[in-house]
Amino acid sequence: MLDISSKFRRAGVAALTLGMAGVLFTGCTTTDSRATATPAEKRQELDSATDATLSKLYESAPQSKQLVERARGVLVFPAVLSASFIVGAQHGTGVLRVSSQDTGYFSITGGSIGFQAGAQSKAMVVLFMTDEALAKFRASSGWTVGADATIAVANVGVNGSIDSNTAQQPIVGFVLNNGGLMAGVSVDGSKISPLLL
Repeated sequence: MLDISSKFRRAGVAALTLGMAGVLFTGCTTTDSRATATPAEKRQELDSATDATLSKLYESAPQSKQLVERARGVLVFPAVLSASFIVGAQHGTGVLRVSSQDTGYFSITGGSIGFQAGAQSKAMVVLFMTDEALAKFRASSGWTVGADATIAVANVGVNGSIDSNTAQQPIVGFVLNNGGLMAGVSVDGSKISPLLL
């Protein structure tokens, strides 16, 4: 009898978890003005958000501007929305800039499992520091962080300097939230794919 009760309890917890995840994601899919925007308007909005994200990065970590200037390519996701309840997911749209020109649009998706609840938005900036790293990224039809390449997420010291070892890596990443630069963040498992926009 305990065995049957235990099975019902597990089934109930699973149903509740799936139900809560559905509620969270339903709230994230409300239609806004971007849903009816033309592709040109979406690109313009993304371009403006990218400029604002880079400005925020420079404010949070002044040394990052030098890295961006040295980078062969800069991939910016101004808003990566994460929503979760036990099982989490994230999604965002970004632009790749090479020589300060927009050269392509990309989506980022990912998931995570563990105790977590709620929704948050963060920005992600990926710097391709070598021609080889940029070429491999551009040649791919989809790119998974941690499997296809490693992004060294930058940590900023108390004096505002970026860890010199991180700055020497072929691909450097920054993650920001409303409070500024986030430390100790892993972006492994994120899938970045080309997007027609």
